[in-house]
Amino acid sequence: QVQLVESGGGLVQAGDSLRLSCAASGRTFTYAMGWFRQAPGKEREFVASITLSRRSTDYADSVKGRFTISRDNAKNTMYLQMNSLKPEDTAVYSCALSSTYFGSEYSYKQRYSYNYWGQGTQVTVSS
Repeated sequence: QVQLVESGGGLVQAGDSLRLSCAASGRTFTYAMGWFRQAPGKEREFVASITLSRRSTDYADSVKGRFTISRDNAKNTMYLQMNSLKPEDTAVYSCALSSTYFGSEYSYKQRYSYNYWGQGTQVTVSS
């Protein structure tokens, strides 16, 4: 059984930074991990992803240049460094893990690409 636990959320002001963590436990093949977010009244949207083999990363246009995804394999933990936060970044951030191999060029932007999900951590950015 795989478990994902997020931490690091909180209330910050516009322009501040936060680092989210996602600790994974349990045994499974991991091909990619990602971050998604869901704001009130909106659908869950892709934020960033990282593949474990090539360590290639992908970002939503809205966070490019501000957010950085990374992973520490030794700690089995993924991070999302969020800089220059904006009020529109306010959402519940969830991490996800994909144990399905879709190919070396696959983009893990879709929710259905992931098999496991964390409960989420709230990020609130005040103006």
